[in-house]
Formats: sequence, structure tokens, C-alpha cells
Amino acid sequence: MYRKVSAFLLLLCVIFATVSAKASTSSIMVNAEDGSVMYESDADAVRYPASLTKLMTLYITFNALENGRLKLSDRLKVSKVAAGRSPSKLGVRAGETISVDDAIKAVIIKSANDCATVLAEHFSKSEADFAVLMTQTAKKLGMNNTVFKNASGLPNSKQKTTARDMSVLAMAVYHHFPQYYKWFSAKSFKYKGQTITGHNHLLDTFSGADGMKTGYTAASGYNIITSAKRGNKRVIAVTMGHKYLNERDKKVAVMMDKGLIELKKSDKIDVASLTSSIEGSSATRSYAQKQSVTPANKQSYKVASNTGVSQAVSGGKYALQVGAFSEYKRAKNHAMNVKNSLAKRYAVYGTTVEKVQTGSGTMYRSKVVGLAKSTANQICQSLRRQKKSCIVVAHNTSLNLAQK
Repeated sequence: MYRKVSAFLLLLCVIFATVSAKASTSSIMVNAEDGSVMYESDADAVRYPASLTKLMTLYITFNALENGRLKLSDRLKVSKVAAGRSPSKLGVRAGETISVDDAIKAVIIKSANDCATVLAEHFSKSEADFAVLMTQTAKKLGMNNTVFKNASGLPNSKQKTTARDMSVLAMAVYHHFPQYYKWFSAKSFKYKGQTITGHNHLLDTFSGADGMKTGYTAASGYNIITSAKRGNKRVIAVTMGHKYLNERDKKVAVMMDKGLIELKKSDKIDVASLTSSIEGSSATRSYAQKQSVTPANKQSYKVASNTGVSQAVSGGKYALQVGAFSEYKRAKNHAMNVKNSLAKRYAVYGTTVEKVQTGSGTMYRSKVVGLAKSTANQICQSLRRQKKSCIVVAHNTSLNLAQK
């Protein structure tokens, strides 16, 4: 009887430990070229973003810079609210001004909460209003499980995201604003004669690491979005919810190292094998999440094999809206890339770019056109399963199409 009770208690402990481990962290790694998922573990668990939030504040700021609504030399006024933000902060004072250039560097390198609020208040009447814009922008990018409540990531029980959504945001920053991405590799900057240093130790310890953002609160644990490049291969990795900083850094370092090694061999990743390798590593074994990941989880636009091309009606009256960008060229290129990938199975006939005005400026919507409704629905369902943005819309030729 004693042995049976002991065995039962041991079984309960094992089950509890397994559930606890699975719930403790979330991770995902994608190929930066096409967004295909190379590794994931509990990537859709809802979590607190902490300072990863600032990446969206920066995304909106970069968009304003690109659209000419903001210049790096512009000086922004510091409010009492901004100056009163708790650390981490740069220490700007109410009533003074700070250049956009310094504010951006402070947000990236110092993770300055006060400067994040300064940027937010420039775009909106209040930081709360800016958070609404942040959430709206997130939805447009396909971050369907993210809600922002402030610009910095300071604790708010309603501000939530997932590792997968954060990888979408990181991809958007990297691809939409390559001219600003270089700032994420900076380890320090000068402000009022002082050298301000950063928090991302992987820039020193991991070969090829060049950004992006760290985050921590007591509720969120240690989070990080990071990217690394070796040769012409790049990965973007996210891991969240770690109890210790070194545990977080070891986890993401193993992910990126093994991912880059596999990409060097071939772009066709055996996801199950890579998952086993990452979770079997001595550096991550104690807190790796045991979750089956199959190639079906890839976030690419290759929706099927080359055989069995579906027949769509030429000049069909429906379209796929597959993305929204701040620049015409990127929207057009994205539409063409999606069309070319879909052409391996579906008879798609063209692309358009629709120009629209939003609260955050001019946006360009990427569309693949000329589809029958049934075919459009079929394609969209496939893309959504891969966590890609897609909406079926009627193809209205009277829309404001961008011509560039």
C-alpha cells in the first residue's frame, strides 16, 4: 500500500513539474527571410510583454520618420507625466526638450520609460490614446493576440501579447525599416556628456547578434527579442517568461546558434529535428518546453506543393488583402512575392496596391487580385493557418490605387 501511494505521489509530482515547465516560458524562432517558423514552444501563450512593448512605439516612430512627419533633429517637449515615469529611465526633466534622435536611442539602448512616453505624447493627446494606436497597428500587422496599454511596457494587467506576435513585430521592424534597424546593434550612446550603456548582453557574447530588445518586470519575467546574422542567413528569436537573465540568454543563444547552423546547410529546415536538438541541449534542457512542432507550423506563403493547380476564373471579382505597409515599394514587392508563391498552386492573375489614409499616416495595402470567391476563401484559410495576414475582399477597381 505504501509503495502504491508513493508511486502515485511521484506521478503527481512529475505531472505537476511537466505542466509547470510548459507554462513557464514561451519561445519562437523564425527565418528572417520569409518568416517561416523554425522552432516554437508554447508560442501562443498570453504573456506580459514588459519592455518588448517599446518595439511598437519605435515602429510607429520609424513610420513617422519615413513619411516625413517627424525628423531626427526635431525636439520633443517633456511633460510632467513623462518625467515622472519609473526606471528604467534617461532622467529627462519636465519642461525641457529632447531630440527625436536621442529619444529613440534612449528607448532602444537604455530602455528608457520616460522617453517612450515623450514619443507617445508627441503622436497622441495622451499615452493612453497612443496605446490605442499601438493596438490598432498591431492588428494591421497580424498581431491578433496583442493589446497595448502604454508605450513602455510598465506593468499593466491588461497589456498582453504572445511570443508569436512579438516575432511578427520584429519581422515588421526589420523588413519595413531597414534604414533604422542599425540602431538596435548600438551598445551605448552619448547624452549630455555621459555614456549611456545598454542591457542586451548578447551583442557581446553571441557571434552575429545585432539587436533587438530586452524586457523585464516581476510579472513578465525576463523577455527578449533578438536577431542574428551569419553569412547571408538571419534568424529572429523570441523567448519570454524566464526567471533568470542568464537562463533567458542561454535559451535564445542555443536557439539562434542551432538555427543558423541548420540554415547554412539548407533553407529547408527539418523543424522536428531542430526542435529536438534545441530542447536536448544541455544549456536549455532544464527548462525546455516539450511541445511537438511540425513543418505544418511554418509561417511561409508556400501553401502547397507544385502539383494540382487550382483553376480560378480569369479576372475574378475577388482579391486577397495580404498586408499593409508605410511605403509603396514594400507593399508592391510583398504583393508580388505572395502572388508568385501562390502561383505554384493557384491561378492568380495580378496585384494591386491600394493607398489609404489612417490616423498614423499613409498606408499601402498589398492585394492579390483576379480570383473567384471560392478560391480566395481557400487561399485565405491556408494563409491564416500559417498565422499570415489575409482578408478576402471584393475587387473594387474604383479604389484609390497607388501608382508609383
